[in-house]
Formats: sequence, structure tokens, C-alpha cells
Amino acid sequence: MDVIRNYVDQHRRRHEQELAEWIAVPSVSATGEGMSAAAEHAEILLLRSGLTTRVVDTGGIPLVTGHKSGPDGSPHVVIYGHYDVQPPGPLEDWQSPPFEAAIRDGRMFGRGTGDNKGQHFAQVLALRALQDCYGELPCSVTVVLDGEEEIGSPNLAKTLASMRNDLNADVVVWSDGPVHDSYEPTVTLGVRGAVSFEITVRGADAALHSGNWGNIAPNPAWQLVWLLSTMRAPDGRILIDGYDSGVKPLTAGERDALAALPVDVPAVLASVGLQQIDVSPTGDPNEVGFNERLALPTFTINSLSCSDGDDHRSVIPSVAVARCDMRLACGQQVDTVLEAVRKHVDKHLPHAQLQFKATMAPSRTLPDAPFADAVVRGVSSAAGKPALLVPALGGSLPIAALSDGLGLPCYGIPLANVDEHNHGPNENFELYRFHEGIVTAASTLLSLGRR
Repeated sequence: MDVIRNYVDQHRRRHEQELAEWIAVPSVSATGEGMSAAAEHAEILLLRSGLTTRVVDTGGIPLVTGHKSGPDGSPHVVIYGHYDVQPPGPLEDWQSPPFEAAIRDGRMFGRGTGDNKGQHFAQVLALRALQDCYGELPCSVTVVLDGEEEIGSPNLAKTLASMRNDLNADVVVWSDGPVHDSYEPTVTLGVRGAVSFEITVRGADAALHSGNWGNIAPNPAWQLVWLLSTMRAPDGRILIDGYDSGVKPLTAGERDALAALPVDVPAVLASVGLQQIDVSPTGDPNEVGFNERLALPTFTINSLSCSDGDDHRSVIPSVAVARCDMRLACGQQVDTVLEAVRKHVDKHLPHAQLQFKATMAPSRTLPDAPFADAVVRGVSSAAGKPALLVPALGGSLPIAALSDGLGLPCYGIPLANVDEHNHGPNENFELYRFHEGIVTAASTLLSLGRR
């Protein structure tokens, strides 16, 4: 990899400048801010790297794709990424403007640096490096940049299905999320799915005096708390009947991979200010280890609020809202989970209003799937040490549109630092990891090309 690494070193300044320009293009799919300009900029980045581009209508925000053929008989690799980002959130929590890239302490700060502009751009720059250094790519490549990932990629599966014949691919590589907590090089085999929803409970027309109306007017906040208490037990078990229908047990290979992952539980907890781990999702705290928890279903309350103002007053609120999400393990079906949640709410609090938000199906690629050895070999070669094999990313991505929809093995090569603060203020990407990510992506493609 010396040739590629030297190339990356020579072009560090240019690559960082291009990334900074990419971060400066807002692309918030939740509001639509900047998405048209972002699609145009994404196409420019692919063109600069020698790809034939196409902007694909999805019925929503378009896909931006780029293709370059490799040697006859070489595999066709799809590189998935997304060019939309999360809203910046409270601007006062940022040390520098979210859409103005700033470099501090060896990191680039800005919305999208780690999630996902910096990571997919490292993959794109690897294509440029391979062509500049060797005159061609080691395999055929199609880059697919999604503009709707942060809102659940509602149009991705059907759009990719319509492109099946054009893609005719063999394997998928994606870079998103952080490396393993140990900071060792990582290959991820799957992702959990997600279902997010909002429960609203309404009471009187307006907030009522808690003394004058206490014991008379029903309190929607209490009703909401009681409903939530029927959904998850104090020992950690999820109590929604049928939510786990279809869950597939971990294979021996997946269990072996989980067992091989290094983890210092007290240190991991302490790094975020915790002293103890959560109760077990099975109800038995000794049954499920730290790493296995990240491959199992979850039920999370994201926020609780009353819509009568943030200041504390002695009132019975008129409206109470809970925003929640569930992470889905392999085998769970989004529609089945939606129906299970709907039936549970109807049974326990019929007048509550349930609104589903973004959904994503889980994806699974087994350790012995095609191309697994080549991907692990490529990542390990770039790092100079064996890569860890992680059966499932804790978070969610719309990879099922490729693994299940197109029947392709999918491999994640996360490049970002563990403390990238994706979705939060001061999102960042260590520049060392950005540049090494280019080398890693190139090494992976070379390994796939000569597998």
C-alpha cells in the first residue's frame, strides 16, 4: 500500500479542502435545506474521481450514482453512502458553525464530517487514488449516494429494485459509524433495523390548575407514564406481544466473532459518565454479554414532554408526548413490529394517538458469506494488523435494501473515531482517520479485485 499511502500524503491538503467544501453544503433531508445543491455537489465529486454519473429520480430526494468499469471478469462492487445529514440542533452548543468546517486538534468539525460525508468521500477518493496511481480500478465500481438516509430512506428499496439490471453487482461495501470501541480496524457484517414512533396523550383543552382540578381532570402525563410502563419491565424485558416475532438466533460464527471482540466494560461506561450497565434485555443480567446486547432488539424512550411550556408550573398538562424508537434484530419485520406496537397501545390506552416515523429493516451478512475473506484481508492489510469482525452495528442503516432487496453480501468498513459525535453538536472526524480511510478503502478494492 506504499504507493497509495504516498499519494494520499501528497494530496492531503487538497483532500481536506474538498471535504471542507462538502461540509459547507447544507443537506438536511428532514427539512429539505440545501438538498438540491447537495445533489449537484455530490455529482461533481464523483465526476472529479473519474466516474460516469447519473442522478436517479426516487420520487423524493434523488440518488446520486457514479460508475467505472474494471477489468473483465472482476467483481462489481457497490459503494453505498448518504449525502444527507442530521439537522444541526441548538447552534449555541457548537464551538464553530455546523456548516463551516473547522480544524481543531487534528479533527475536522462540522455536520456530516463523520456521518456520512467524510466517510463516503474517503471511499470516493480511494477510487481517484487507484486510477491516478495505476491507471484503472481493480474491479468495477458503482457508487450510490442516498439523499434520504436520515429520514429512513423511504424510497431506496424500490429505486434500487428498478436499477437491478443496471447494477448487476456482486458485493456491497459501506462506511458509516465509528470503528469498534477498542479503536481497532473493523469490518461490520450487519445493521439493526429501526422503528421510531410518537405517542401523544391528550387531556383538557388547556393546562389546568393542579389544586382546583387535581383528582378531577385526568392527567395525560400520568396516563402516558402508565402506558410506557406496560411496554418494558423493570428487569429490561420488552413486554410488547409479538414484537420479536421472527428473530433469528445468532449463528456459531457470529457468537465466536462477538466473543473475540475486546471490551473493557467499566472503561466504556466511564467514558460517558456511567457506573453501571443497563438491565438485561432478557431479564437475566448474567445471560447476555456486553457485545451481544448490541445485536439484540431494543426499546428506548428518546424524550418525554408536555406541550404546555418548558417552565415548571403547578398544572395538569393538556398534552403529553413520548418519542420512542426500537432497534430491530435480524429476522424482525418492520410491518410486524408496527402492528405489535399498534395493538399494544390500542389495548392499554385506546385514546392515545400513535404516529410512526422513520423505519428501517435489519440486515445480516454471515461471517462465511462470499467476499468476506477478501474484505477482511483488505482492511487488515491497510492497518497492518487483523481487523475485528463485528456481526452487527449497534445503529441502523438502510442496508437491507441491498442485502435483502438485491441479495448481495454487504460489508461495513467504519472509518470514523468512536467520539465522532454523529447526530450531536460538534460532530467531528479525526483527519488521520480520514486519510487512512482512503488507504483502507483502496486496499479493500484491491483485495476484492484479486480475491
